[in-house]
Amino acid sequence: MKRKTSPREGSKGLDLLLRSLKLPGFVRYHGEVAERAEKDGWGFEAYLHHLAELEVDERKRRRIDRLRKSSGLPPDKTLETLETARLPAAIRRQVPTLSEGTFAKNAENVLAFGLPGRGKTHVLCAIGHELIQRGFKVLFLAAFALVQRLLAAKKALALEKELQRLDAYDVVLLDDIGYIQQDREEMEVFFTFLAERYERKSVMISSNLVFSQWDRIFKDPMTTAAAIDRLVHHAIILELTGPSYRSEAAKNRNQASIGTEALTHA
Repeated sequence: MKRKTSPREGSKGLDLLLRSLKLPGFVRYHGEVAERAEKDGWGFEAYLHHLAELEVDERKRRRIDRLRKSSGLPPDKTLETLETARLPAAIRRQVPTLSEGTFAKNAENVLAFGLPGRGKTHVLCAIGHELIQRGFKVLFLAAFALVQRLLAAKKALALEKELQRLDAYDVVLLDDIGYIQQDREEMEVFFTFLAERYERKSVMISSNLVFSQWDRIFKDPMTTAAAIDRLVHHAIILELTGPSYRSEAAKNRNQASIGTEALTHA
């Protein structure tokens, strides 16, 4: 005579089946939702529909977690930690719109200019975090690190493959291209990267150097003009002005330290 399966064994067996079908939301919530369904008198369709909604939410959450981990974005540079009151009014208005991601859908670029300490990186990273929440694939890299990565791939005769890997990202955020070394081979691979993404995928770039100074980055006027032309053809430009965040923070720390020391010796 066949032994009856106990409720506990049946639940374990169901969990195994759901795991094999890769339904983590069902695994996590089916027992809890079953209790609620029984208590509230749900029909089977309502029970299944609610579980399916939870599964979709769970998959979305897990995907966003994966996108955030693979992005390389600084975890502390988010919209919540951005001091928007310090930003120029025009940029305060632009940040929410850019965070919606229409520019990424349209393969447009976002270029942030300003002197050191004006918040360029934080603004772009905050937008990057918001894009991830909306399902976009974002990669954050220091510009010099991207160039070194491309150079290594070129020496290994794998530049095309590396460009294909980068092409998987909707947005590549390059932090401070002003610090790229002035080497012709580096400029060639960087220009190749920009040309490959032109009108296809977006880049976000922060720079301490205005366009008229980009001849320090690209070795000759023709390459400089061609690079700028590709970047600005479909671009939103952010100009960050005002005092340096870092200088003001250091000044406040010094004043606090002096105040504490005065109290100590009073």
